[in-house]
Amino acid sequence: MTRPTVVTRAARRQCGSGRIVPRPHENLEPVNPLLLALGAMFLQQTFVALGRALPAVIAPAIIADLALDAAWVGVYFALTASASLVAQLGCGSFIVRYGALRMSQISLVMVAAGTALAAVGAPLALVASALIVGSGGAMSTPASSHLLARVSSASYMPLVFSIKQTAVPAGLLLAGILGPQITEWMNWRVTMVLSGIACLAFTFMLQPLRSRFDDDRIPTRMFHLSDFKTTLSAVLAKRSLRALAFACLAFNGMQSVVTAYFVVYLTTIGYTPVAAGFLFSIAVSVAVPGRIVWGWLGSTRVSPRMMMAMLALGMAASAALLALTGPGWPTLLVGLVACGLSATALSWHGILLAETARGAPEDMRGGVTGGVLSFGQVGALSLPLLYSGLLDFTGHYGIGFVACGLPALFVGVHLLRQRTAAKA
Repeated sequence: MTRPTVVTRAARRQCGSGRIVPRPHENLEPVNPLLLALGAMFLQQTFVALGRALPAVIAPAIIADLALDAAWVGVYFALTASASLVAQLGCGSFIVRYGALRMSQISLVMVAAGTALAAVGAPLALVASALIVGSGGAMSTPASSHLLARVSSASYMPLVFSIKQTAVPAGLLLAGILGPQITEWMNWRVTMVLSGIACLAFTFMLQPLRSRFDDDRIPTRMFHLSDFKTTLSAVLAKRSLRALAFACLAFNGMQSVVTAYFVVYLTTIGYTPVAAGFLFSIAVSVAVPGRIVWGWLGSTRVSPRMMMAMLALGMAASAALLALTGPGWPTLLVGLVACGLSATALSWHGILLAETARGAPEDMRGGVTGGVLSFGQVGALSLPLLYSGLLDFTGHYGIGFVACGLPALFVGVHLLRQRTAAKA
């Protein structure tokens, strides 16, 4: 017996006789579009996060081989953040023109090229690597937000976006486990090249989904320099989006400091690079269930703004505790502090991105998400530089962690005051 043909609502059309028949070119759709999109965007962001975090995780080997100062890590990520800021402000038109799936592929290709270029080791190559990886990686989240907002219900966006954003700690986890090990077995240059190959391979795996998820693209949409102003205006004109933009600045800045300096800091208090990388990966793994739990709470139990306030206060407190750690601290206690940082500074993304997508105009979700995230890149640019400057001036790692946690403290207090004022 012949199996009946299954078609989607979009693929049906009416005949003169009233029967509904499929278009000849339509395929079966046995997979839920939300699950397929979520899986694709999860893996896309996993590989991007792996490529972006790897230089920090294997920084001790790079520093030793190239005879660099530890402050170089902050400079590298500051360059990455600078490129990300520009790319996120201007990516909205490209997402509309080429589609979110295609821009995800372009993001992966650029991260692959940037990580491979870093393996050259020359100062100019490292600068170019930071700029290329920053530009390419920056388009990953706006593109995935644009795609997922089309297939998600508004009420469950915090949960859907939080699940998708667990890809970032998943990528950091892979970097923390595989990066130091491959570097020890071979060298850091091979590690960077292998990361690039992985990103490139997944780019081709996404291709079959292009026609399915880029059917909303507008090929006539053109990029104009005024798009930067339009995006900024859309974010700053609305009070709720302004608050999200500053929260993103504080949160992403704290995350960048933790990602860039945590492993290096542990090596200064007695940990080997492999042990420090392992502890980093264990701590980062907490962010995976953490993001899902925060997303579920933000969708069902607690307002998203209240969740962000709690996370802000938690990351400020965890940063202060990390500043107090030293050679005499048991590994278990250091690990608990690191887990606290991971559950807050590395776990806020889904809540904030869902609120951004929900508050943005439907045809500007990718662009407005990029605009809010561009403020996050200001934090990712400024706070590592602040940390680097304090480290150079004082020679003490802890002071930088405390200073970089202050913006998050301000955000937490501000959100709580807004909630109290709203109740009054």
